[in-house]
Amino acid sequence: MLRQAAAQLLQAGRYMARGVHQQMVGADYGAYLAHMQRTHPDQPPLDYEAFFRQRQEARFNSGTGRCC
Repeated sequence: MLRQAAAQLLQAGRYMARGVHQQMVGADYGAYLAHMQRTHPDQPPLDYEAFFRQRQEARFNSGTGRCC
């Protein structure tokens, strides 16, 4: 029981760390490519520049009214 709780806490920490990393650094292009290959093999992936622009657009122009 204690081992399972510790494992769940560790996994939650990993999810939080990944979320913080993505917010600070941006989404990982390699992870995007792996996702596209795994779940959308019939669609061509964006090149890095288009991917970066899309992520910037989603982050800064989401309409949430950020002040800075």
